[in-house]
Amino acid sequence: MKSKCYLVVYWLIKLFCLEPWALILARAIAGIPCSACYIVLPIYIKEISDIDLRGALGSLLILNRNIGYLASYICADLLSVNAMLWLGVIVPTVIFFILLLMPETPEFLVKQGKIDEAKAVLAWLRGVSTVDRALETEIDNVVRVEKQTKEETKSVWGIILRDQPTRKAFIITLIIKIAQQFDGYLIVLIYAGFVFSKASDSISLKLSPNKQIIMIGIVQLLGSIFATCIVEKTGRKLLLVTTSFAVGVGMLVLSAWFYVTSAGIWMPGWLPVLAMCVCIFADAAGFQPISYIIITDLFTFQLIGIHWTFLFFAIVCFFSTIYTIFDFPETRNKTVEEIYSKLNRRNKANKSTAVP
Repeated sequence: MKSKCYLVVYWLIKLFCLEPWALILARAIAGIPCSACYIVLPIYIKEISDIDLRGALGSLLILNRNIGYLASYICADLLSVNAMLWLGVIVPTVIFFILLLMPETPEFLVKQGKIDEAKAVLAWLRGVSTVDRALETEIDNVVRVEKQTKEETKSVWGIILRDQPTRKAFIITLIIKIAQQFDGYLIVLIYAGFVFSKASDSISLKLSPNKQIIMIGIVQLLGSIFATCIVEKTGRKLLLVTTSFAVGVGMLVLSAWFYVTSAGIWMPGWLPVLAMCVCIFADAAGFQPISYIIITDLFTFQLIGIHWTFLFFAIVCFFSTIYTIFDFPETRNKTVEEIYSKLNRRNKANKSTAVP
């Protein structure tokens, strides 16, 4: 709920002041709720979901994000800037009041010792009576896990490092998240306009920049809908395998098309557009939702603490700070030759100190 307040502040700043400092401040403020949504929402959805619907409901995070993207693309094409800013204020305000009606999760209530309230919430979520046997069993399991966790003396990182299944789950999750970031999805989005312009040289596809981004938004949304519909039928593994392979094929086709056409050989202009759409669709159906679903599938809620998430980010940032101090070259007002010369001198100095 607090994240929506930050979003309202973000839009209000942009609404009343468009100075550079105000835009930078607004963007910094917007980073807080955006980060919170990607951390809190998967946990909340996992804790209120029935096990048979956990994957489908977990994929709604990316589905709703892509609905928002497409809606903003269309509104930006139809509305004035001022109207868009007011719309940005209204939407999170409405969502804030809707969230006031949402209950806490049963797991959280159990951790607070509110067992009866947890039963009532779970009964409401499942649409059954509070004396239902399946509900009693589910609550008993949550209470048992919570009791075991309180008796466990190891820290969260101690569990991850010493417990083999948990350590393997952590490594799997880390690899999937790294693959998500390096699958080229964002690069395809960044160069989409360039791909469209190159493709339009040989076909009659002439789209304005706004229409291009709307087309991309539609493809993203279709991929998310596809994932939501089939993730519980195919399973996470099969969906991730097929979509990651499809992204790879699309990237390979894009690479081949640009290489061949740069050599002066003609190839159909629709091919890179199709390959780009395949990449966007497959990524929206695979890596994007699965990477968030798998985190909540592989870890119990005791190991998914927001404080640990931010501690991990802090460690990464401090490591980045140290690395930047000792190994990052200053590139301001320097040519490429000067930068490489400095790197070469540093490399020679390191070798000379390494020789006894």
